[in-house]
Amino acid sequence: MKPDFDELDYQILLALQEDGRRSASDVARHLRANERTIRKRIDRLLNSGAVRLTAILDPSAFGYVTAVDIFLDVDPACEDDVVATLKGMPEISYIAFGQGTRELSIEGRFKSNDDMHEFLRKRLPALPGVTVRGYALVPRILRNIDEWMPAASDFAPRRGED
Repeated sequence: MKPDFDELDYQILLALQEDGRRSASDVARHLRANERTIRKRIDRLLNSGAVRLTAILDPSAFGYVTAVDIFLDVDPACEDDVVATLKGMPEISYIAFGQGTRELSIEGRFKSNDDMHEFLRKRLPALPGVTVRGYALVPRILRNIDEWMPAASDFAPRRGED
């Protein structure tokens, strides 16, 4: 079911994406809207799960300058343990199921090519049920998930006001 978002929601999201620390009163001033309406809309966006407020870290600020997409084959009997282990590894920034029943796609961040090599050749293959199928060095990320926005057309006029 498509959530009921409108142009005001879109403008609020644009303002918060520009600066997630903006206050509701600042967003209301910027949009020339009622502050109470903006607060209610932000609360609704948060409560619906459409938005999550969090700090976005820049891996390079912490010395993680090498990124690599890694494709794994995981024995289904080991899947839960493998996923839990990967979630606990600070090098892993992304985990997703692939199209096949045994596939996992992960993204790793490393401080050096040597660290990446050690991870790919020793640490991952040592996990029970894991086979590294391939990997691709990511020289530069052009757009990250924290920059994504739905199309403006996804924000239809609301049927009623708050």
